[in-house]
Amino acid sequence: MASYDVLRVHTPLSLDAASAIVDGALKHARDNNIEPLTVVVLDIGGNMVAFKREDGSGIVRHDIAIGKAWGALGMGISSRTIMERTKDRPAFAGAVAAASQGRFVPVPGGVLIIGQDDTVVGAVGITGDTSEKDEYCAITAVQEAGFRTSPEAPVENWRG
Repeated sequence: MASYDVLRVHTPLSLDAASAIVDGALKHARDNNIEPLTVVVLDIGGNMVAFKREDGSGIVRHDIAIGKAWGALGMGISSRTIMERTKDRPAFAGAVAAASQGRFVPVPGGVLIIGQDDTVVGAVGITGDTSEKDEYCAITAVQEAGFRTSPEAPVENWRG
């Protein structure tokens, strides 16, 4: 006889953890007088787990934040690393953008979230200020939520 029980799907990135990352990023933005941010956390499958857009953050910011996180997940490297690797290869960057239906924003602010077993469990994408400030908020919030990040640290001159 068939079972009609609904089984729960396990995810290594809980809603509580994703929410802590989003809220932590926004707190760091406010503490450092950073422009209004849009923050999205995606799980390893690219599904949105948490999202917030601060008052004053433009409507296209949602798509930019997703593009930073999605690109990092899709390439397996941070969006900063993607930028560095594609800056002299615009045809490749364009091809990846086309292949991902535009969900590819190769500038800092897309950070991989690394779990306890050293595997990627998701990504955060942040936009609203300079890419370096976006990335600072992402890295700091992810680490405070108990995860490791790639990249491990923001650029030194993130304050601009």
